[in-house]
Amino acid sequence: MDLLWNDGRLLVAGPDTRAHCAGGGTGPWLGVRFFPGTAPALLGVPAHEVRDRRLDLADLRPAPRVRRLSARIGAADGGGAALADMARALEEAALELAADAPPPDPLLRRIVTALDAGHPVSATADRLGLGARRLHRRCLTAFGYGPKTLGRVLRLQRALALARAGTPFAATAALSGFADQAHLARDVKELAGVPLGELLGRGGG
Repeated sequence: MDLLWNDGRLLVAGPDTRAHCAGGGTGPWLGVRFFPGTAPALLGVPAHEVRDRRLDLADLRPAPRVRRLSARIGAADGGGAALADMARALEEAALELAADAPPPDPLLRRIVTALDAGHPVSATADRLGLGARRLHRRCLTAFGYGPKTLGRVLRLQRALALARAGTPFAATAALSGFADQAHLARDVKELAGVPLGELLGRGGG
């Protein structure tokens, strides 16, 4: 989940299950990405309620506070270093929201760590002392979708990090836990909406 700034508005990007192309607005887009599972406590809304949605922060948090945060970011819009100043102001806004939130549930990080290591959902549930249904409910609230989808997203992120570092696509698929390069290609197209080479801005390899 992300906190976004565009054209004088603070927006929340919910967890996506499909590719989403930003549109509209006349100015630059800036964003802060929250660590998986932490944003719902900051924003006061279960992640699955904002899945695949973009909405104003004022729909989730008190409007006067959002106006104050927006004014602070907007005030940084000027001069040669405007984007950097606005990015810092956006980060400060996110930190202010975090300061009022309860501490993150340590179990959420353990869920992310287990799935990011490639452990199956059933093994993750057993490893954490949760039943499959409880794990699914916790994931819906914290991440916006079930553990299987979360595992796919994390696997794709591992693959993109390897591919961006120059690892050939076939090796990227093997190292990140895909059955083969074709499996990687299908997941990229389904989750990101474009082929891997286009997503990375280069041809296949």
